[in-house]
Amino acid sequence: MATTTATLRDMRPRSTLLSRFRRAMRLHRNMLIGGVLLLLVVLTALFAPVLMTHDPTFQDPGERLQAPSSEYFFGTDGQGRDVYSRVVKGAQLSLIVGISVSIATAAAGSLIGLVAGFVPRLDAPIMRVMDGLMAFPGIILAIGIMAVRGAEVSNVVLALTVVNTPRMARVVRAIVLTLSRTQFVEAAKSTGCGVGRILGFHLFPNCLSPIIVQASFVFAEAVLGEATLSFLGAGAPPEVPSWGGMLSESRLFLSQASWTMIAPGAALTITVFALNLLGDGLRDMLDPRLRHR
Repeated sequence: MATTTATLRDMRPRSTLLSRFRRAMRLHRNMLIGGVLLLLVVLTALFAPVLMTHDPTFQDPGERLQAPSSEYFFGTDGQGRDVYSRVVKGAQLSLIVGISVSIATAAAGSLIGLVAGFVPRLDAPIMRVMDGLMAFPGIILAIGIMAVRGAEVSNVVLALTVVNTPRMARVVRAIVLTLSRTQFVEAAKSTGCGVGRILGFHLFPNCLSPIIVQASFVFAEAVLGEATLSFLGAGAPPEVPSWGGMLSESRLFLSQASWTMIAPGAALTITVFALNLLGDGLRDMLDPRLRHR
C-alpha cells in the first residue's frame, strides 16, 4: 500500500505537467498550429533521404531552369539541380544549426547569468562584456566571426551562439537577482550550502521556464540567422544545400524562374513562423501570470 501511494505521488507531477501541456494546446491554438508545422519540418528533415527524388548536389546543365513538373516538383535552379530535393535537404541544416545554437546558448547564457546575478563582484565585469557584444549588430558580429573562422557549419553555430548568448544571460541574471533575496536562498546560505549547490539546485530550477521559452525564440533566430549568413555568402559551404544560399542564387533568375525563390522562401517562413507560435504558447503555458490570465 505504501509502495502504491509513493508511486502515485511520483507520477502526480508528470501527469500534472502533461495535463497542463494538453490544456495549453486546447486553449492556445497558435501553439498547436506551431507544433504541427514544426513537426512537419522535423519529419521532413529526418526522412529527407526517403523524400528526396534527386541528388540535391547533382548538376545537370541541360535541365537548368525547368518549370515545376511531375519530375521536378519545384523545378530546377540555374545549375540544373532539383529545387525540391535541395529544400528538403536544407531542412536538415536549418534544424541542426537551430538546435545546436539554442542548446549552446541556453547552456552558456544560463551559466553566465547565474554567476553574474549571484556573485556581486563578478556582475559588473561580466555584464560589461555582454553589453559590449550586444553593442554590435548581431549580423555584423556573426559575419566578423565567420570571416575569421571560415565557412563551416560548426563556425555558423559558434557565431550565432556568441550573438544570442548575451540576451539569454541578461534574462537569467534578472531572475537570479530577484531570487537571490528570497527566503529559501537565505536559508540555503545559512545552512552552509556552497555557491555551486545554490546555483545548481536552488536557482537554476527556478530559471528553467524562462530559459526554455527564450531558447525557443533563439531557435527561430538561429534558423533565420543561418539563412541570412548563407544568403550573404558567409554561412555554410556552397556545396551544402541551404535555404539562404538557394535564395541568394535565385536572385539572378527571379524574373524568369521565380519558383527557385518561392520554395526555399516558403520553407524558411513556415519554420520561423512555427517556432515563434510555439514559443508564444510555451510562454503562456509556463508563465503563471499569463496562464491565470
